[in-house]
Amino acid sequence: MAAASACGGAGCGPHCSSSSAGAEEDAPAERIGRLSIAAGATTATCGKCDGGGAVVAASGGAGMCRECFRAHLFGKFKLAVTSNAMVRPTDAVLLAFSGGPASRVALQFIREMQFKAIQSWETSNSQALPAFGLGVAFVNESALSARPEHETEMATGDIKSIVSSLAPGEKKVHVAPLEDVFSYGSEDKAARLKEVVGMIDDETGRDDFIQCLRMLSLQKIALENGYTKIMLGTCASGIACHVLSATVKGQGYSLPADVQYVDTRWEVPVVLPLHDCLAQELSLLCELDRPCSGINSLVASFVSRLREENPSREHTILRTAQKLKPFSFNKFSANGYHDFLPSRLRPKFQNVDTNESTFSEILCLICGSPFSESELQNLENTKHKAQKKIDLYTAHCCQSCHFQILPSATDTYGHFFSLLPKFWTEKVDAASASSLRDQIEDYLLEDDEN
Repeated sequence: MAAASACGGAGCGPHCSSSSAGAEEDAPAERIGRLSIAAGATTATCGKCDGGGAVVAASGGAGMCRECFRAHLFGKFKLAVTSNAMVRPTDAVLLAFSGGPASRVALQFIREMQFKAIQSWETSNSQALPAFGLGVAFVNESALSARPEHETEMATGDIKSIVSSLAPGEKKVHVAPLEDVFSYGSEDKAARLKEVVGMIDDETGRDDFIQCLRMLSLQKIALENGYTKIMLGTCASGIACHVLSATVKGQGYSLPADVQYVDTRWEVPVVLPLHDCLAQELSLLCELDRPCSGINSLVASFVSRLREENPSREHTILRTAQKLKPFSFNKFSANGYHDFLPSRLRPKFQNVDTNESTFSEILCLICGSPFSESELQNLENTKHKAQKKIDLYTAHCCQSCHFQILPSATDTYGHFFSLLPKFWTEKVDAASASSLRDQIEDYLLEDDEN
């Protein structure tokens, strides 16, 4: 799975590597100084515990030793999980793992929380609240790359070894080829994947389309194996890049949906516990814990240059985006969570159970972005005059997907939509059938009528 799927496109390269065994071992002080996040990287003592030894300057300039720096990041992670009720004791969590710094840190931290939950359960007299379950998913995208098969097998083996080394308890590893989202029997699904991706002319559109397929693949794994939450390693740096990318692409209306901690628009809700951590912080933690040309790439490079000038720029972009009004699916309702929450947090979730919590947004067929007023109006107009399914499929695509993912030649739309996973098009078919029934309902006879 490409790193972008785990860390949001920033902090990892286009193909993350989980192994650094071949790298030359630097002296700890030199390595920390080289990877420091802010100027003035090394000082004599840690500013938190006053201990000796080399320290690292985190964002904000505070020098911390390795242990304090790790605790600092874990605190951010845990706060995001608990304050947003991301994980219930009865949940089964599926972590999207790419092998990059973000997903590695997320795996370590959620494993620690699970370990503490298991300890609490074992020492509890009532044992009323079980510990949540944890599994790991790796989406194999080798069908789209020229990477030799043996390298993919080695990477898969490394991931299974990393996960199996984590105690306690057994953690399942699910490895799914990206082309498995095309469920068409004995047909060559890899060829189908290459064909549909090859029909997208725009480089940014290809990147975004593959990202949509990754999410669909994760949803498929979660649903087939009984997981109740999907955890991504998307971090503040990745979100900052997405804010600018979405703005450039004209996705301003749907942007608030993508910058929150929680996203329940999917059948299996998605959570982002690394929401407040920087990519460089995560990379640094992995280093300290050894061994451990489209719009999207241009914006990632741009944000990286901003960070060099001012390390707080990413947080500034993120805070600005968070002022946008979130959608109803960006919060969990109190139903099912109230009993597990500390009393100080309960009022926050009680307020969610209003009319706003009823999910009624129309979402893009491909990327899942909520429709703006103009897109809704276009969809309604198309419903009244559409004579072909292709017209409905096209109208159910947001403007960004229309310009960047759909083929430039409109006469190829039929072939393009026929190649897409049926899960997407079947949703439109079901909605269309329901709408048709509503229109003719007054003319239908009841079961007891002659």
